[in-house]
Amino acid sequence: MAIFKVSYVIVGTDHPGTILNQEKMPQMGDAVQLGDEVFEIIEVLELVPQRGEFHYIHVTCLPYHLSQNI
Repeated sequence: MAIFKVSYVIVGTDHPGTILNQEKMPQMGDAVQLGDEVFEIIEVLELVPQRGEFHYIHVTCLPYHLSQNI
C-alpha cells in the first residue's frame, strides 16, 4: 500500500500548514479539511521520486472562500 507524505502549505492566511501521511494522492481542485478550516488544493508537486512505498508530495492550498474568487 502506498503512503503519501504530504506537506500542505496554505497561502493567503496565517494558517501554519501541516504534514500528513495519507493513503490517497491529493489532486488539484480537491477540498481538504485541516483543523476547523476547509482549503482548496491549487498545486500538487512530487518533491522526490517515489522511494519504496513512500511518495513525498508538496501541496499548495487556498482557504476555500478565497479560491472561489480566482
